[in-house]
Amino acid sequence: MDLYVTGSTIKRLREARGLTQARLAQALDVSDKAVSKWETAKGFPDISLLEPLSAALGVSVMELLSGDTVVNQNKSANMLRGKFYVCPICGNVIHASGEAVVSCCGVTLPPLEAEETDAHHHFAVEDVEDEHFVTVDHPMTKSHYISFLAYVTWDRFQLVKLYPEGNPSCRFRFQRGGYLYLYCNRHGLMREKV
Repeated sequence: MDLYVTGSTIKRLREARGLTQARLAQALDVSDKAVSKWETAKGFPDISLLEPLSAALGVSVMELLSGDTVVNQNKSANMLRGKFYVCPICGNVIHASGEAVVSCCGVTLPPLEAEETDAHHHFAVEDVEDEHFVTVDHPMTKSHYISFLAYVTWDRFQLVKLYPEGNPSCRFRFQRGGYLYLYCNRHGLMREKV
């Protein structure tokens, strides 16, 4: 494991909650000497204590391990900083408007990194009424297909799920500059500025 709770993190969080070492120890059913050892880096809490310790300190286990406390300040987000996640087991597509820890089917999913489209993965866009008809000239077999198309601007997100043996096309309503995304099950996530 790359990360483990540090003594300075425990001390900082304990003091922020107004707890003494003795009160934290009592909440965890350990000795205050154990808490002192953790805070002076002379020992580590047992892994079985991570959940009770994080609860006593008022943070999640991930916050405890990373040392970064998450504060929901409801900052305005830019959807262009969003991340795509695709489950390799069930094909579920997840979009987060920022950094996230995402899991599906018991697997922690890494965020996909988008590459620029290439000659084999290129969008064709046609104006149709008040929308744009987007197509991709790509095979749609059971073994090689486009899983989804998406259009993202700084404040909007549109996604159309596609399936093997279907048509790799859809309609989007373009507003302000943004990016078109596609996900090929063999070549990954790609994007193109529109």
